Amino acid sequence: MSNNGNLKLAIQKSGRLSESSLQLLRNCNLDIEKFNDRLVVSVRNFKLDLLFLRDDDIPEYVQDGVAELGIVGQDVLYETKADVKVIKKLGFGRCSLRIAIPENDDLRDIEDLNGKRIATSFPNILKDFLRQNKIDAKIVNISGSVEAAPSLGIADYICDLVSTGNTLKLNKLKSSISVLESEAVLIKNKNLKNHSYKYQIFLKLLSRIESVLNAKNSKYIMMNVPKKSLNDILQIIPSLKSPTVLPLADDESLAVHAVIPAEKFWEIVDDLKSAGASGILLLPIENIII
Repeated sequence: MSNNGNLKLAIQKSGRLSESSLQLLRNCNLDIEKFNDRLVVSVRNFKLDLLFLRDDDIPEYVQDGVAELGIVGQDVLYETKADVKVIKKLGFGRCSLRIAIPENDDLRDIEDLNGKRIATSFPNILKDFLRQNKIDAKIVNISGSVEAAPSLGIADYICDLVSTGNTLKLNKLKSSISVLESEAVLIKNKNLKNHSYKYQIFLKLLSRIESVLNAKNSKYIMMNVPKKSLNDILQIIPSLKSPTVLPLADDESLAVHAVIPAEKFWEIVDDLKSAGASGILLLPIENIII
């Protein structure tokens, strides 16, 4: 690996976080060449190298300083117990680590886990969860697929990642207790601040990432409103900053522009219309610098 002075960011080579990680970086206007089977790729227009690794290896690489930064799921991070700093949640790769039980079983309370055998490929997370809840259960560590463990008699229950739940149904299991809600996070080596040059590159990259995440969660709304309704309209809009109010050729109307949380639009649109707003437009935003 060349020592070219670039900041190094480790991301998953293939899997559920890979494409979303790359898309986030491309949205930061980073020019990433095709990597195919290469371990390291330099970004053409930024002092950054990308390391493509197995997700299980990313926390340790960042902990040891081989890469200063990493993008990894919280489930993997907590399982490896790497000594790194979480910088930011990234809003993708969401999944739930849950205890699942046979369809004909009924788990009424967490105390019912006492004395049970639970198969999992996340033994450290499950051990912490059981200890925090003062549960005495046996952990059966399985490196591969765990769904078959109850039917094979290896375990009573399983603890595994759940998204749609279809795999559980195929194995006649049902989701029960939540152990961990996970998503992708940006992590960094704890000693990065000691390297002033690379730390400045990191701050610039972080600013770009934050602008993309802010834009993803926001929309730009424009509308025409009667002057007499302006105060009512402004009370309805959950703007990130004070809305922009502009005059129109019609002396009785104004144009109102604002940035709002994306999920709020359908909650307020009927109220806006009732207050007299018309010509309501909702537009996507590429980046926001706050």
